[in-house]
Amino acid sequence: MTFIQDNIYPRLPVFVQNIGISAFGFQWYLRRFGGIFKQEYAACKDREAFSVEQWKDYQTLQLRKLLLHSFNTVPYYNKSFTEAGFTEQQLQHFQIEQLSKLPLLEKDTLRNEGKTSLLSTTKEKGGTFFSSSGSTGTPTSILFSHAMHQRSSALYEARVRNWAGVSRFDPRGMIGGRRIIPAGDAKPPYYRYNFIEKQLYFSAYHINKQTAPGYAEGMLKYETRYMVGYAMSNYILAKFLQEAGVVPPPMKAVLTSSEKLTPTMRTTLGDVYNCKVFDGWSGVENCGLISENEHGQLLLSPDSAYIEILKADGTPAQPGEEGELVCTGFFNYDQPLIRYRIGDMVKVSEDQVTKCGRVFTVIDEIVGRVEDVVVGKDGRQMVRFHGIFLNLSNVVKGQVIQEEIDRFTINIMTNGLTVRERETIKTRMLSQLGEVNIHINEMSDIPVGNNGKFRAVISKIKAGSTKP
Repeated sequence: MTFIQDNIYPRLPVFVQNIGISAFGFQWYLRRFGGIFKQEYAACKDREAFSVEQWKDYQTLQLRKLLLHSFNTVPYYNKSFTEAGFTEQQLQHFQIEQLSKLPLLEKDTLRNEGKTSLLSTTKEKGGTFFSSSGSTGTPTSILFSHAMHQRSSALYEARVRNWAGVSRFDPRGMIGGRRIIPAGDAKPPYYRYNFIEKQLYFSAYHINKQTAPGYAEGMLKYETRYMVGYAMSNYILAKFLQEAGVVPPPMKAVLTSSEKLTPTMRTTLGDVYNCKVFDGWSGVENCGLISENEHGQLLLSPDSAYIEILKADGTPAQPGEEGELVCTGFFNYDQPLIRYRIGDMVKVSEDQVTKCGRVFTVIDEIVGRVEDVVVGKDGRQMVRFHGIFLNLSNVVKGQVIQEEIDRFTINIMTNGLTVRERETIKTRMLSQLGEVNIHINEMSDIPVGNNGKFRAVISKIKAGSTKP
């Protein structure tokens, strides 16, 4: 975080904070929607009519282009492709069926090599690193050029917003991870406004029964037309509004992300906001997109990436089976992710006929993680604590455990934290939860649960009626 974010922004009046956020929003708007955005958006829409043969030709050409670029300009891939027996001439005639012969890219490799040997020697303009959610500990850092940002924004507009019946011009409410209200004990309002994009950004860290009506007042004041962001946080807010009998303005849609959207969450959000709810999957890594079409089917966009859905034995998952997503992204040439094990799983639908007529792979379910909900002393409920580990180089993996209402254990897989890193973690936790007791437990490894899965957040406190 910058000095301004940490020391100046928290002391400013709300209206000045809104101006600052809008100035940032203007730069962000140009970065995503300037340059090649319009032509990329039009191309995304045109490709929705592709046939099976057209998609195969398109993906084959994209793979060849990406693999040749990576072989010639990215040290990591030059070495790994050569060791796998591929030459530049062979890559020029590469076929999709050969992809399984290339090595997998592990998440730890991306963390360790992402800013060195995984970077291209010829980069597009405007490259900036952005951190993933990193729910299992140290986030990955992904390099976004301006052009890459515009390509991914065009696809999101075409396949997420448009399929849900909204656009970037509609006023929206957002619940995400940005700390727009730094203090855990801050006073209302618990949102800030970006005038440039008509974006009402709600705090994910101050939602409780008492504050929920104020969130709805913000929606009414700024004429919010759709909600986006963390699935669980949106659900928690909707449930508190429902329990309080507060009726927010009707929405066009709710677009959820980051956590698994359960049937209960979908029903509650739809009832409270009187609209359809759309699930989806992507990520900061930007190497794949799954989104719901107009009929509620989850479709995998073939122009976001070439995605293999593999079973535990490495063979492709068939219709009706679950598999791991292995992604080869088409947008990022500065830091290519080829056969990247992103860590998520899906279930392929038995019925591969789309109701919209598009030739996309139909997904039954995004088999995601449902994180525990942490409960604050004032009844606030929140998820997603990855922010406390951001930019801490000695954190390999982190886990937050709520032992009691005001007592937390933070397990950290590390070779040794610095004093400053320990204080940073405590400060960040206190800023989200107010005064609580924190014990940091340094470990050589953090064990997985009985089901073999790692849990980033564990709460031993019941979240009451808001549990989905």
